[in-house]
Amino acid sequence: MYRRSLTALAAATLSLVATSASTADATHYDVVVYGATSGGVTAAVQTARLGRTVVLIEPSNHVGGLTSGGLGATDIGNKGAIGGLSREFYRRIYQHYQKPDAWTVQTPDDYWKLRGRGTPQEDTMWTFEPRVAEALYREMLAEAKVPLLEGERLDLRAGVVKEGNRITAIKMESGRTLAGKMFIDATYEGDLMAKAGVSYHVGREANSVYGETINGVQLGSKHHQFHVKVDPYVKPGDPASGVLPGIHADSPGEHGAGDKRVQAYNFRMCLTDVPENRIAFPKPAGYDPLRYELALRTIQAGQWDGLGAPSAMPNRKTDTNNRGAFSSDNIGMNYDYPDGDYATRAAIWKEHEQYQQGWCWFLANDERVPQNIREQVSKWGLAKDEFTDNGGWPHQLYVREARRLISDYVMTEHNCRGDKTVTDSVGLAAYTMDSHNTQRYVLNGYASNEGDVQVGGFSPYSISYKSIVPRRAECGNLFVPVCLAASHIAYGSIRMEPVFMVLGQSSATAAVQAIEAGQDVQAVDYAKLREKLLADQQILDWTGPKPYRGPAAESLPGIVVEAEKAELVGSWPEGHTVRGYVGKGYLHDEDADKGKKSVTFTIPVPKAGRYEVRLAYTALGNRATNVPVRITATDGEQRFTVNQKKKPEIDDMFHRLGTMEFSSEKPAVIKIETTGTQGHVVVDAVQLLPTTSK
Repeated sequence: MYRRSLTALAAATLSLVATSASTADATHYDVVVYGATSGGVTAAVQTARLGRTVVLIEPSNHVGGLTSGGLGATDIGNKGAIGGLSREFYRRIYQHYQKPDAWTVQTPDDYWKLRGRGTPQEDTMWTFEPRVAEALYREMLAEAKVPLLEGERLDLRAGVVKEGNRITAIKMESGRTLAGKMFIDATYEGDLMAKAGVSYHVGREANSVYGETINGVQLGSKHHQFHVKVDPYVKPGDPASGVLPGIHADSPGEHGAGDKRVQAYNFRMCLTDVPENRIAFPKPAGYDPLRYELALRTIQAGQWDGLGAPSAMPNRKTDTNNRGAFSSDNIGMNYDYPDGDYATRAAIWKEHEQYQQGWCWFLANDERVPQNIREQVSKWGLAKDEFTDNGGWPHQLYVREARRLISDYVMTEHNCRGDKTVTDSVGLAAYTMDSHNTQRYVLNGYASNEGDVQVGGFSPYSISYKSIVPRRAECGNLFVPVCLAASHIAYGSIRMEPVFMVLGQSSATAAVQAIEAGQDVQAVDYAKLREKLLADQQILDWTGPKPYRGPAAESLPGIVVEAEKAELVGSWPEGHTVRGYVGKGYLHDEDADKGKKSVTFTIPVPKAGRYEVRLAYTALGNRATNVPVRITATDGEQRFTVNQKKKPEIDDMFHRLGTMEFSSEKPAVIKIETTGTQGHVVVDAVQLLPTTSK
């Protein structure tokens, strides 16, 4: 659902605010940073280091966002892509854990053995305790002498004062007003951006919007999915009894279609198994065992995915994330969060807290849960020395995605894969294109999750300067380094804490240069900006190793069409495991939903005649041996069966299907089906070669 914050009524209201509100009583700064997330901290520190006045405003009483809120297992994909203040932060983490007194319940050697690796040989460390991260962020702010206003949040009704296309001041609910020359919205929600009248998007775009392949509704994913049949109805087998909590009985939507759904949120719990530092999982007020009936049935059906995905942190603590079919992700309960007012968000936040605490309590205490599972869960608990002002519970909800800017350049799947590049880089991203599930629905009478995507295999790639600034007509003095302009699936790759820090620093550098030049942010001299970013150790281009790519389709003889350009029925994710494919990868059917998936190539033939038809696939032991292929030609239809465990005979890439007559008036049609197959069906490309043979 596309949003434009300034409807005619809102525009009129904003005009009244701009003309009636006075900034005479405001405190003036060169740069006003709203949101002390990791990106907000680096933006404020960089501004101060460049000699400009800055203020950092944070609605809560903590700084660091998710980095200090439980996400101690840093997601990045390739750490070589991270430089500048972001890398400095992880260097400070390393230096902290070089101190003997930093280790209270285990030795460094014991910790690294637990993680299955030796002591790092680099000068950075990417795993840490939440309290350590916050302390280091506060240390950086103090060293830079950045004024920090905590417990102050934007007035959502009349909090942004504009003159023309520029923000002049922002007003807090307390009445405090901060005036500035430049503004940086570093929040996860994008409130300042939205209230400034900037265009943004909430939800998933259809694949057709940006010509993508893994955006929108994603049916058929096997990750974080039910692998057993679990009845979704309150009364098993009776649809009339209604569905269990957290499930809906409506259509999930068409594959690849856009919708308003937002990927699931959760809390990244910091747990410990040290008895002296452990708080037993609390039973939340309003606990309802029916909320976890689906989890119970999943366990009883034989699927136990564990207590989330715990990553070991120093001092026998964890960063525990979501994992499996039913876990800490509160699927489908956050759709109203991005555009919600504070009361709406508080209710959603509380519901997520109750859900996740209740899930942990259920697993540890409900007598219907097998004893071995209860014992396994009960050895863990909240860490007493973390989040001490919140009973050991994280103070930051993992808002994986909320609003996303729409600017003159929107980052998309094509940028992630390296098919499109930018010339105005302000940092690199390197993580897999990742989305958590967005809905839980009824599929053929059983519970099913939808929305999970995990597609990687690409090099670090550059992020455009134009994707962190609005369109000029909408606002000329605002930066958006967190809710930047990216499609849903591209944002899933970019939305990592180290990247937010990189973009926060780049935003601050550009803001200072815009002030010095007396320009709108869209007019900043990129060559000058680039020079300064590089001088500050930012990494703007990837020069390291790149992943394997097969020969381009256009470099091969005849007519070669890759599977991504064919008509796909069902979910066909991209694979890269087995080399020898055409282009950037191949598609596979996930060995699922047999008979419901197909790939159809419709290929115009420029010149009538006989053509040899070849199918490209990568062979492996888990492939199907009986893949059905139908070819429709001028002289009728022919059927073939392909054993994909055997290597293709032509350059280990193409398998010869047959020779057929094609007309220039009617396209060749090659359809690969999955009916009756056992094992993965792989489709890479189809090749038509003119021939005189019969």
